[in-house]
Amino acid sequence: MTESLNIFRRFDYVLFAGTVALVVFGILMIDSATQDAIDDDIISRVPDQINYALIGFTVAIVIAAIDYRLLGGVSPWLYALMVFLLILVRFFGVEGAGGATRWLNVGIRIQPSEIGKIILIVTLSQYVAGRYLQLDKLSTVFKTMLHMAIPAAFIFDQPDLGTTIVFLVIWAVIVWSAGLRVKHIMLFISAGLIILIIVFPLLPTYQQARVETFLAPDIDSDAYYNINQALISIGSGGLLGKGYYVGSQNTGRFLRVRHTDFIFSVIAHEFGMLGGLALLAMFALVLSRILKGAREASDPLGSMICYGVAAMIFFQTTVSVGMNLNLMPVTGLTLPFVSSGGTSLLFTMVGIGLVQSVVVRRRRINA
Repeated sequence: MTESLNIFRRFDYVLFAGTVALVVFGILMIDSATQDAIDDDIISRVPDQINYALIGFTVAIVIAAIDYRLLGGVSPWLYALMVFLLILVRFFGVEGAGGATRWLNVGIRIQPSEIGKIILIVTLSQYVAGRYLQLDKLSTVFKTMLHMAIPAAFIFDQPDLGTTIVFLVIWAVIVWSAGLRVKHIMLFISAGLIILIIVFPLLPTYQQARVETFLAPDIDSDAYYNINQALISIGSGGLLGKGYYVGSQNTGRFLRVRHTDFIFSVIAHEFGMLGGLALLAMFALVLSRILKGAREASDPLGSMICYGVAAMIFFQTTVSVGMNLNLMPVTGLTLPFVSSGGTSLLFTMVGIGLVQSVVVRRRRINA
């Protein structure tokens, strides 16, 4: 009983309030983006998001009460589970929008790659925590990369380039936070550019088209339609926006996939530049609290778990907003906490729960 009270005394309520605000705002925006929908799948988006949010908050609190070091102790089993689920997707996966096979139907549809992000953060952090003094050896760095590359290869095959890149970013941030040497950073940047040149021609046609459309919009006006409508939505929002539930780009359905990929455009259209900046400020608050948890963690494992969660949220936010502004190619990554997507929301909340588990066991209690 005393331990439970102590945990909630150390709980980061600012971080929790920030995530609650983002999730609630996301549900409101999904409701606006799916108004007057006639497709059953679209109609169910809001109640589904609410259900996953309630489950997510409950799970986050439960995980916060569990010592994160216990999860580190079972990391081999977690890693095996991640690979097993991704193999199941390869052979029994359910095809979704765009022809990609990324889901398993177990009564409800789950996306193992979203689960894999959190498992990778825990297992890679555990692996590196015991070897960070050996990161001056290239062989150790390659082993950490192999740890990431095995599940990433299955995700790339789905195909899901966006999540594959998220895995790479999580790996890079965790090993960098553990002390990756500059000479190795330069080596991997060079190798990455070479691999990119080799892999690009092997990408599915629609993924190549996204990159080509980003670089040269005039190539395919139809493919550029979504981006163009997103820019129109953001630009027409002005300073204060058109108003909640009344934005013409949204209500007129000019903006496609507005409840997922382009939800930031709906936000900027209805709440203007100030609304968009306020949303980014809330993300900055959440990230600053996670990084605070990393700095005050009682051990390297806790610190790297926090850095991994921060990397995931920061990268996905940057890419999601960037593609709405035509600053990055369209990748299909969700805007954390805000975009419609049950598995994504649930396991992002699991990430917050892991951070809270680190925070309540930090070495000092000051706010």
